[in-house]
Amino acid sequence: MRYPIGMRIPPRIGEQGIHYTVQWAAEAGLDLLDVPQLTPEIKQACDARGIGIGSVDAQHTSRLLSRNPEVRSEAVESFKLQIDQIAELGGRVMFLCLVPEDHTLPRREGFAIWKETFPEIVRHAEQQGVYMAIEGWPGPAPHYSTLGCTPEMWRAMFEAIPSKHFGLNYDPSHLVRLGIDYLRALTEFGDRIVHCHGKDTEILHDELYECGILPSTFESKYAFSEGSWRYTIPGHGDVEWNKVAVRLEQIGYQGAISIELEDHRYWGSIEAEQQGIVKAASHLAQYFR
Repeated sequence: MRYPIGMRIPPRIGEQGIHYTVQWAAEAGLDLLDVPQLTPEIKQACDARGIGIGSVDAQHTSRLLSRNPEVRSEAVESFKLQIDQIAELGGRVMFLCLVPEDHTLPRREGFAIWKETFPEIVRHAEQQGVYMAIEGWPGPAPHYSTLGCTPEMWRAMFEAIPSKHFGLNYDPSHLVRLGIDYLRALTEFGDRIVHCHGKDTEILHDELYECGILPSTFESKYAFSEGSWRYTIPGHGDVEWNKVAVRLEQIGYQGAISIELEDHRYWGSIEAEQQGIVKAASHLAQYFR
């Protein structure tokens, strides 16, 4: 099965504006873009070059997990408006990371707030035909308070909200760094995957000896790392993308594979970002096209 391959827009490329970004993406052979917001200008620019919209970033999600009920109530209404705006322009997937307003909030407490806040949001998303894809980034050190990063949490969330309009952004890079079987996760939760990121993680065994799974005490050797691992482009890490492709096809996944560029070797200049995207797309194309 052929899957569309796209990208989240890296910062240097994005600084050139949406028209440059869309033109470069089309020339690089990409099929779609994940965008930070969906506006008429962005939609028109993408349509003009035959570039699809992969996901659209949700805004101000931390307020949905505020300890303050009034803040949460206002955030819910604002979030529903975002859903309406995305749906009006034909967006289908809303990307969000459930990082609480207070980074020290224990995950158990964050889950209780989420369970109270999100059913109304998901009902609204159902009405508008929008699917939410939660990101598995565990959050900023040292508290790692982000919700929805582990199988334990996914089971509890999907039991609380069975709707398929609340689902996962499958990103194996986070699972590898957390020591979670990224292929088993595909098998168990495949029916809730609505978007996929093309990003990889290399386990750094010398650094693993030095600090174990804890973040390094002093500083990491590389950017996009906390010590014993580093994020990479696909093909430079530990993910076996051929096996990911097979399992995605087995579960009937029909979405996109969108490159998220977080690799210190392909960062800091527009040329480096472009090289990283091209290399990543080339590797993924072996298995997804």
